[in-house]
Amino acid sequence: MSCGDIESPTIIKIGTRKSQLALVQTYQVKDELEKIYPDAKFEVVDMSTKGDEILDRALYKIGDKSLFTKELENALLIDEVDMVVHSLKDLPSVLPETLVIGAVLKRLPPEDVIVLKANCKYRTWEDLVQEPGNVIGTSSVRRQAQLRAKWPNLEFNDIRGNLNTRLRKLDDENGPYQALILAAAGILRLDWEQRIHRELKSEECLHAVGQGGLAVECRTDDKKILDMLKPLNDKATVQAVMAERALMRTLGGGCSAPLGAHAHVEGNSLHMESGVWSLNGQKHVHCQLTAPLDTKGEGHLYEVDELSAIAIPTGHGKMEYINAYQAGMTLARQMLDEHDAKSILDDAKKEVEKMKEL
Repeated sequence: MSCGDIESPTIIKIGTRKSQLALVQTYQVKDELEKIYPDAKFEVVDMSTKGDEILDRALYKIGDKSLFTKELENALLIDEVDMVVHSLKDLPSVLPETLVIGAVLKRLPPEDVIVLKANCKYRTWEDLVQEPGNVIGTSSVRRQAQLRAKWPNLEFNDIRGNLNTRLRKLDDENGPYQALILAAAGILRLDWEQRIHRELKSEECLHAVGQGGLAVECRTDDKKILDMLKPLNDKATVQAVMAERALMRTLGGGCSAPLGAHAHVEGNSLHMESGVWSLNGQKHVHCQLTAPLDTKGEGHLYEVDELSAIAIPTGHGKMEYINAYQAGMTLARQMLDEHDAKSILDDAKKEVEKMKEL
């Protein structure tokens, strides 16, 4: 399909954060669009967000809504850009009313990984965790809670900044960190996989909702851009992240909540696991679910915003996406109704609020 088929604007502006990783991700999307629409003209517009500008505090101390997205979304709302590229894990489960995720690209490995200090005195992670007091760099309460549960010997310090900055702080001979916990996808997109010591298995540290996914957000009423984004969608990824975002929305999670989830599609089924933890890691709820995606069912046909604000490409069987979304809701309700996940999350959020005051 040529660009003329959808009457594209003369220059299509793509918004992004200014960080190296964000730019790499955005140019990946731009390259894909240029392959599909060789006659179109695309321009990258970079900007700073609140999360980029405040680097002396952990994310949970700043607030957990739209830290890396609000400025980009404002640019969309006033037509300064036509689409915005995000790391999907940064997007809240509820978007502004007139915005929608028009595409989710094929997901990279969503796991968290261990990055050891350069010339680390420990040969392996297993050696490192045996010695009490070793400091791990991460600002994520989700990661801290799970790692405390598994390895109580560890200590944690917040670490902020882009990947280059965090790796520099890690490798500083006088710095406190022996290792960092990072998302595999960011390291892979920057071609720094040689820094990965090993991945963390789900039973060690379950990753964040949407982690590893790239989302392209646009205006709900911009049919031209929505049509343009359709070919970028990876069906299995969209279904998996719909389930994860539905679970997060139902549980009421966010970056200040120790909540992890992983969904993936095999054949006609969606397999999903999720967990919530107390901040000290001593209490947790972990549940799993397998749900068919090919049942016709009598389920309610959710509107776009109710499907975690992800547009379903035309021509796709809508019920498969609805079943994925309902699977996430079902698992969340199981955790809430049968395992009292709410009390763990509520207590964790209260503790986070106290930590903000420190």
